[in-house]
Amino acid sequence: MSVMRFIGNILWLIFGGLIGALLWAIAGVLVCLTIIGIPFGLQCFKFAGFVLWPFGRDVEIGSFGVGSLIGNILWILLLGWELCITHLTIGAVLCLTIIGIPFGIQHFKLALLALLPFGARVLNRPGILKAP
Repeated sequence: MSVMRFIGNILWLIFGGLIGALLWAIAGVLVCLTIIGIPFGLQCFKFAGFVLWPFGRDVEIGSFGVGSLIGNILWILLLGWELCITHLTIGAVLCLTIIGIPFGIQHFKLALLALLPFGARVLNRPGILKAP
């Protein structure tokens, strides 16, 4: 792991990454309370880990099949819009400062992920400060 990615991830934790990861984990626990919600919860836990330590990894959104489409529609109606609004709000606040702009942009990209988690994959990328 490069030093820049490590520093980027540490700063990310301070500038909203920890809050975002906790929200994804809480959403995962809530939906796992029902048997039907377990696939949604597993998706939440996967992305909570990504939101906690995003630099050096990338998200590929796409590969929607019928199951992913139905899952994404249900997800948007139940929890996706809340996570999306949270990431948009944190991103807007961070973009008010010059130092926070890269982290705000990261939150805007996570807002899209919050709307379409099914069919998305987390990939390890060797780039420095690579945002999803």
